[in-house]
Amino acid sequence: MNTDKHGFNLSEGELTHALIGGSFEVLNEIGHGLHEKPYENALVVELGLRKIPFHQQSRYPVLYKGVQVSEFVPDLIVGSSVVVDIKVIDRITDQERGQMLNYLRITKLRVGLIINFHKPKLEWERIVL
Repeated sequence: MNTDKHGFNLSEGELTHALIGGSFEVLNEIGHGLHEKPYENALVVELGLRKIPFHQQSRYPVLYKGVQVSEFVPDLIVGSSVVVDIKVIDRITDQERGQMLNYLRITKLRVGLIINFHKPKLEWERIVL
């Protein structure tokens, strides 16, 4: 369970459910096929309206043998427990699934959500480490 600053208790499942609902709202409002950033920013607005806690563009070090060699900047971290990756691609493939597994390892979080706004019908996948 995650408790946000407003005292809401949201499980990872409830967060992903709310994220998918918010993503449907975004897709219905602005349509499909734009670049990724408008969807990310619209989802931020939607999460704010729903009073769901999130962090946008947080930075995480990528370490190699204890030395930082890069950094990972996820689109969103929701409820301090779900990594959200916004996509506008033909379909979610093993490449995106593999990336999300790496994102979860880097952030030390358990649950990731890939959301694809490419088509009129929203596509998403929940990945658990």
